Amino acid sequence: MSRKDHYYNKAKQEGYRTRAAYKLKQLDDLEDVISPGDTVVDLGAAPGGWLQVAAEAVGPEGTVIGVDLQRITSLDEHDDRVETIRGDMTEDRTRERVVEAAGGEVDCVLSDMAPNMSGEYSLDQARSLHLARQAFETALELLGSGGDFVVKVFEGPDTAALKTDVEAEFQYVRATSPEASRKESSEIYFIGKHRLTAPVRPGDELEVEIVDVGTEGDGIASVEGFRLFVPATEVGDVVTVTVDDVKPNFGFAERID
Repeated sequence: MSRKDHYYNKAKQEGYRTRAAYKLKQLDDLEDVISPGDTVVDLGAAPGGWLQVAAEAVGPEGTVIGVDLQRITSLDEHDDRVETIRGDMTEDRTRERVVEAAGGEVDCVLSDMAPNMSGEYSLDQARSLHLARQAFETALELLGSGGDFVVKVFEGPDTAALKTDVEAEFQYVRATSPEASRKESSEIYFIGKHRLTAPVRPGDELEVEIVDVGTEGDGIASVEGFRLFVPATEVGDVVTVTVDDVKPNFGFAERID
């Protein structure tokens, strides 16, 4: 039995609208991108398989917002936590509706969007990359600090460049192809973990003032409200540092003066 038949039949048996639901299940198992109580935005959500999985993962305290140009039939079993928006995320009005529905920053942005297939791979790949970049731009607009991002893209020219761009905005990025992907498919998923909203990045050099000392004895500098731990410093020191590592809410640096 082919993997296609297996996941198609499994979806029918377990009540999922599409076999693609198992892709999200496997991606979530791999990197834990959705947690109970999260607010999740699913781009290109029709017919709703990923919405079903996300709704299960966020639980009754969470919210899932599905966006698509196509109409998404109501998910009766999850109506308490799923809202659908019919619209184009490239349009300001649709983005405004998503932000309004989310009530602020979101915890996770998902995109399983794919172009209408022409049969010419180079064209389909370019269109896939364009959709992935649109999803990435949307994620940067919606995600709060520490949020996660999952996006599909067809492998080909400039895919590596997209991954590099995503890596600049997240603590780390994983490229993977879930077991539920069709064997012949060229699709891969980038999983961006822990959105970085810090005003600094690894490798930055800057002058800072030590304003506090942490429990481990390291000096603490504040850069636009962002905490930067600097060993071998004391309160009142003004030092030049190189940023070594950046987490969503704090970072580490070494003095170089």
